[in-house]
Amino acid sequence: MVDFVRHIGSWTLGVIREMGRLFLFLWEVLLSIPAPPYRWTNFLKQVHFIGIRSLFVIALTAVFTGMVLALQGYYTLSRFGSEGLLGPAVALSIIRELGPVLSGLMVTGRAGSALTAELGIMRIREQIDALDVMGIPPLKFLVTPRVEAGLLVVPLLTVLFDVIGVWGGYLVAVRLLGMSGGTYFGGIESAVEMHDIVTGLIKSVCFGLIVTWICTYKGYFTRRGAEGVSYATTSAVVMSSVLILVCDYFITSIML
Repeated sequence: MVDFVRHIGSWTLGVIREMGRLFLFLWEVLLSIPAPPYRWTNFLKQVHFIGIRSLFVIALTAVFTGMVLALQGYYTLSRFGSEGLLGPAVALSIIRELGPVLSGLMVTGRAGSALTAELGIMRIREQIDALDVMGIPPLKFLVTPRVEAGLLVVPLLTVLFDVIGVWGGYLVAVRLLGMSGGTYFGGIESAVEMHDIVTGLIKSVCFGLIVTWICTYKGYFTRRGAEGVSYATTSAVVMSSVLILVCDYFITSIML
């Protein structure tokens, strides 16, 4: 019994210590963003890596999400004679929830894991220590541009997801099921408000911060060689994905 209590206490202290280090890391990164020097080359490189190279997977996910929503929504709404609400149902589902969440999860899987692995390899090769020895702050040089890029790129990818998702719904609703295009887009115009768009954008900014924060933290403090990089990458993807879903619930609760 004593060993069990000691084990629980040790585990709890470890979790509290890890949480403290995680938030201290975020605090230092946020403080470094407005401080010079500004690494524009690194920033643009990360915008290309996180944003441009995620365009294909975001577009593909968005179009099929919109198509599935339209297909399921049409047959559900037709039971109640409310097919005319299909456009608003698709648009609001994507803009308020699915666009930000799925964009965050796709960026986590495609770019977040790579961020962790890249920083983890630099850590075990002692390249991060070398930067510190040369007087170059590794946090400012390596982590800050990645977080800045995530804060900019994920909202832009979410907007792209929203537009393509709505058009994916249009393809099924109008081209496949024979619904009037005017009814589809007219319903969207009358139902979607600025509050819905702002809610989705706020979520996407938070998700961009979560993905880059967690993934860079896990890579920055990687230990134990190749095995440590593998563990850190898996841990970063799982933790980022869970935090996105948890954060989505709380933001939705606050902004409803």
